[in-house]
Amino acid sequence: MKVLIIEDEKKLGKLIKKGLEEESFIVDLVYTGKEALDFITTQSYDVIILDLMLPDISGKDVLIKIRNSGIKTPVIVLTAKDEVKDKIELLDAGADDYITKPFDFDELLARIRAVVRRDKDIKSSVIRIGDLEIDLSKSTVKKSGELIKLSSKEYLLLRYFIFNKGKILTKDNLINAVYDLSFELNSNALEVLISRLRTKIEDENHKYIKSIRGLGYIFDEE
Repeated sequence: MKVLIIEDEKKLGKLIKKGLEEESFIVDLVYTGKEALDFITTQSYDVIILDLMLPDISGKDVLIKIRNSGIKTPVIVLTAKDEVKDKIELLDAGADDYITKPFDFDELLARIRAVVRRDKDIKSSVIRIGDLEIDLSKSTVKKSGELIKLSSKEYLLLRYFIFNKGKILTKDNLINAVYDLSFELNSNALEVLISRLRTKIEDENHKYIKSIRGLGYIFDEE
């Protein structure tokens, strides 16, 4: 599961990041609203943890901007405000949940699991494209009815392609969607990953991943 933390209190942000990584999450951490918008609009996350008080753009404005952009990633807001009217405003602005500071880390974990479960329930569990069948709830992929084995990064890449079907995706888009920021990436690692994925999901009659010279890649069943 890939998580973005937006928290200007660096000590707190690093503590949350460390705790989530110990639970096997892939975690990115940013400290400003501008950084957050850059990351959210170029990468794919399973959940966003958003502090309300940021040094440049308020967390509420960040939330409104991403919802207006059509991004539906679950958002948990961290807030020091505990009045009912403040919580209602956050939910109306597009937050999926909120947690009041100070909070217990186990509670945050439980809330992450809850919003991700709700998000999965809302989305169609099975997506069919061409001869591929992707079950999002089980993280499995079938080709012509036969289960195929993908590595975790191959699956992340395929899922990102599917969620952005028909769009031209740059190399940076794909790298950011699949790899942790701390991962030391070889210069041709993405190309190798795409080649491996093509070998597993494509055949003479089904070509899904197309290279767009000078721009990137596009995923389509046509």
